[in-house]
Amino acid sequence: MASITQDMRYRLSLIRFAEKYGVSKAAIKYKTNRQYIYRWKRRYDGTIESLRDRSRRPHHHPNQHTPEEIKLIQDMRRRNPPFWSGCLLGQLMQRGY
Repeated sequence: MASITQDMRYRLSLIRFAEKYGVSKAAIKYKTNRQYIYRWKRRYDGTIESLRDRSRRPHHHPNQHTPEEIKLIQDMRRRNPPFWSGCLLGQLMQRGY
C-alpha cells in the first residue's frame, strides 16, 4: 500500500467537514473555494487513494519522433560533435524533418 500524504489527509478532513456542515462552511474554515471542495467530493469514492493527485503528464504526444528518427538524429550528432546544432538542423531540414 502506498503511503498517505499530508495533502490526502487534508482533503479527507475537508470532505468529511463539508459533508457534516456544508460546503460553504468548509470553504470558510479551510480557506479555500467551493469549487475546490466540489471537485474533491466528486472524485472521492470512499477510498483514500481516490484523493491522490493525478498525473498531469499527457496521455500521448502526436508529433513524437519515431525510434528511427531519433537514431538518425543521434547518429548525425555523433558524426559532427563540435558544430552539431547548425549542421544538424540544415541536414534534417533537407531530409524533410
